[in-house]
Amino acid sequence: MINNEETVGQMIARAREEKHLSKRELSRIAKISDTELARIESGEREIPNPKTLRKISKVIGLNYNDLMYAAGLGFQVTPLNPFLINYYSGLKGDQIVDAILNTSSVIKNWEEMVEQFKKDLEEKDYNETQREQIEQTIEDTEYQIRTAKEIVNVLNSARRKENIENAKKN
Repeated sequence: MINNEETVGQMIARAREEKHLSKRELSRIAKISDTELARIESGEREIPNPKTLRKISKVIGLNYNDLMYAAGLGFQVTPLNPFLINYYSGLKGDQIVDAILNTSSVIKNWEEMVEQFKKDLEEKDYNETQREQIEQTIEDTEYQIRTAKEIVNVLNSARRKENIENAKKN
């Protein structure tokens, strides 16, 4: 879970400590340099390399996209990101309907894609690199699905609010 007050380095340090790993152990397991991890955790490296974050996330059990967001390299639709919420809740009439239909369609397509990738992982013989790429694609897509579902929730709230306002006018 993301804490709005934590930097990416603090998130990593906290999760590393919760896993009872030293910096040296995490660096070795994630196959990154001790120096790089120390710089990230201390805040000296405010925007780490996304590949480095991916490696760290796998070891300490933090969502890669949450780390990307904390580093300023991604976005979320949560109370942490009021800009997206304000945008979608500010839509009116047909804009709301169109956005719900479009977003719902994207969610359906992504869910079908994830299911196919999972099926392929079970049925096909991929090398380690290919498996890792597919697993990363699944993780990223599932994150986008959750984000899109949050957008639909915001849009449905905007639609309900608009319906109530219209009912009061009539």
